[in-house]
Amino acid sequence: MSLDQLATWLMDEGVKDDVETLTRLAVRTELDNLAPETAETAPIDWHRLLFAGSILARSAFRQHQEAALRIATGAVTMADTQPVKDAGAVLLGKLTNFRAVALANDRKLLETDLEGRLGFGLRMEAQRRKLDHSVLVESSGHWLQVNDFQQRFWDSATLNNWLSASAPTASGKTFLVLQWLINHMRSAETRVSVYLAPTRALVSEIETNLAQLLGKAAEIEVSSLPLPEKYDAAQLGGKKLILVFTQERLHLLANVLGEDVHVDLLIVDEAHKIGDNQRGVILQDAIERLERSNDDLKVVFISPATQNPEELLADAPRTAKTDAVDSDVPTVIQNLIVAEQVPRKPKLWNLSIRERTASQPVGVLELASSPGNVTKKLAFIAAAVGERGGTLVYANRAGDAEDIADLIAQLVPVIEGTDKELIELADLARKGVHPNFALASLVLKGVAFHYGNMPSLIRQEVERLFKSGKIRFLVCTSTLIEGVNLSCRTIVVRGPRKGMGNPMEPHDFWNLAGRAGRWGNEFQGNIVCIDPDDTTAWPNGVPIRSRYPIKRESDAVLETGDGMADYLKRRADTPLFELADVGRFEQVGAYLLSTYLRLGSIAQASFAKRHNPNTIAKIDEQLAALADKIEIGSGFAERHPGVSALGLQSLLEAFRAYEKDVENLIPAPVESQDSYDRFVTIMRRINEHLYPAFMPDSLIPLYVVIVVQWLKGFSLAAMIRANIDYHNRHGRKFVLPKLIRQTMEHVEQVARFKAPKYLSAYMDILHLHFREIGREDLIDTDLDIGTQLEFGVSTRTLLSLMEMGLSRMTAVSLYEKIARDNLTKVECMKWIRERDDQFDTMDIPAIIVREIREKILAIDEGSPDTVSP
Repeated sequence: MSLDQLATWLMDEGVKDDVETLTRLAVRTELDNLAPETAETAPIDWHRLLFAGSILARSAFRQHQEAALRIATGAVTMADTQPVKDAGAVLLGKLTNFRAVALANDRKLLETDLEGRLGFGLRMEAQRRKLDHSVLVESSGHWLQVNDFQQRFWDSATLNNWLSASAPTASGKTFLVLQWLINHMRSAETRVSVYLAPTRALVSEIETNLAQLLGKAAEIEVSSLPLPEKYDAAQLGGKKLILVFTQERLHLLANVLGEDVHVDLLIVDEAHKIGDNQRGVILQDAIERLERSNDDLKVVFISPATQNPEELLADAPRTAKTDAVDSDVPTVIQNLIVAEQVPRKPKLWNLSIRERTASQPVGVLELASSPGNVTKKLAFIAAAVGERGGTLVYANRAGDAEDIADLIAQLVPVIEGTDKELIELADLARKGVHPNFALASLVLKGVAFHYGNMPSLIRQEVERLFKSGKIRFLVCTSTLIEGVNLSCRTIVVRGPRKGMGNPMEPHDFWNLAGRAGRWGNEFQGNIVCIDPDDTTAWPNGVPIRSRYPIKRESDAVLETGDGMADYLKRRADTPLFELADVGRFEQVGAYLLSTYLRLGSIAQASFAKRHNPNTIAKIDEQLAALADKIEIGSGFAERHPGVSALGLQSLLEAFRAYEKDVENLIPAPVESQDSYDRFVTIMRRINEHLYPAFMPDSLIPLYVVIVVQWLKGFSLAAMIRANIDYHNRHGRKFVLPKLIRQTMEHVEQVARFKAPKYLSAYMDILHLHFREIGREDLIDTDLDIGTQLEFGVSTRTLLSLMEMGLSRMTAVSLYEKIARDNLTKVECMKWIRERDDQFDTMDIPAIIVREIREKILAIDEGSPDTVSP
């Protein structure tokens, strides 16, 4: 009998019943408010199970390794005798799960000096295993203990030019990638590295983690601002530079640098998002843009549990050495639990654990009240099953998150005493958003909500206090599947959706589920799925574990056959408003047209080899017809990914046909009285020529108000107050929580995403027109409009404050106290130092004061040369 056959027999027959019993008992220890069991359970034969576990650990199949991990974890956490616990720890070592052993030591589940209690043979084997799974961090000289996936990643990232690595969500990818990045920056000739993250929330998290790992190291700087000064200094022999960007910020910097952009190393986190609708092609364009500027670019792709990580290497240069590192090995136990109401008893819910197609009862959950609707089901079950805290609830919309959090807060036990940090967070919510912002009262009860449009400083503080255990329940939206590294003990979910009502795909569901039981923080995680047989909530049932299939957005569109060619044919002479499928095809069409203008045929592009030659030929024919109408050149199209060169040409022709004073085409400074009217006209021009981004037309005045206030440096609280005043003046009714959320959404989606993208293109073409007519005097060489909108700044002072690493909320709070609008970073630093002892009397929230002091202290002690005149 082979090893695989033996392992399969053990799972199917040998220890099947024992593992099921262990699983049920382990899950019961994880959940609260279960009715007591009436029948006694036979004692576990640990020796038999551990022997089976040692065999299963040698198998390469996930199911076998998962069983071995469950046995080892159970022995360490549930056994009564130290020898059994020791054997469980040894089995964890065989699984190279050293962090679980460290967690057991931290929680004092193991007696000290485990290796000293082992026999000579086991001790030698354990030492060899540790040596085999350690990597040398050359820059510091210390050894880092790693699991099998981390070991393979480290070796392959060092040896290869292009690497695509994929592993489950809780396998320590981010931690190791950041360690490797710092080591590479210190030991190699790399001057500039870019770490691409899909969201601003993840950018902020990665930037903070890198700064903490680097400590006071003066030779490497980390920045998330697309400013050419930092790039130039690094290239001229100053500090090495790690830029943490979204793909949009990378394009902003590349546009400023032009042909001079040269990046040595690119890391693409959450790389599977190259398949996202609308933004996937912008990410693809960013990668290709850096590759064109440096033939020797080193690229590392990171993605969670994907089926085909090698797909991301398909466009690597022929001379590049490539490798794909793929792992599906579990590092932490994740229990998928379904909750179904007991017939005729709405307060009682049967819980069962599901493993693939099988399930077994766990117990009956007792609720405090009867849930009369979906919102109450989520809230009441979460409050009951996760009473000990560390519980996440997934909500499909931001409004639902607020409602669920409020219901939970009414059910959980009152926190004894008043925690200073929770009071400070409540104060920040009131002053930074609105005095009646629901978060303020909830956090005092240890409950919070979290969604992507919230100010980053508040969101980060919520995450920090949840990780520390002071916030016990956190209700989140889809931010959790965008890469934010937030872990918990238990996730409660019912009918999860992603986007506008779309049922969540299995791979997204399991990416979300990966937050339960984060490796090194917990031994197990629990995913509680409510109403599993309700087809309205779960149209395709509760998802079975699935790995993400990577497919570029451009490839998916090209595979529609003649769809792209037909769209391009209609695009030539049909107004944008009349193209029903503009949202599906325009972004990729813009990418294809830019590629055609650069190469003369998309058949020459690397992606062409993956598609039907007839399809490529048809598209090429339509692109040629469009290219005949375009005179702006490929450079302009390259600068604005996702914006069609045909639209840019149309805009140029509109400028040429303009008969009034050309100065009227320029956005007025936001401090000017006519800035509002100018922006209204510009947004309508963009809708007509570039893309219907600011729709419906009736909302353009509101969008302009948001954009102008954002550029003026208004705080979010001030923008919300202005929105309330507007509604009151015009006699418009509003619901305050909804108005607050809408203001946040408009800031993120309009002021920080659509406006930078399309206004940057508008200004680029306008400057081209000015050069054509000999009016270069009208071209403003100050900070470009895209960067101003991305960060919500229009003055040098506000940008300088953010350049020091301060969040916008903190920067705006300080800016309100500063008289001058043209201070440099050095001058801002001086202003802050002179008033350090006054901050506590300035009516600034304590969390903002803390951020100021932490950032300034880091600069003062870690990088003194950055503040010297």
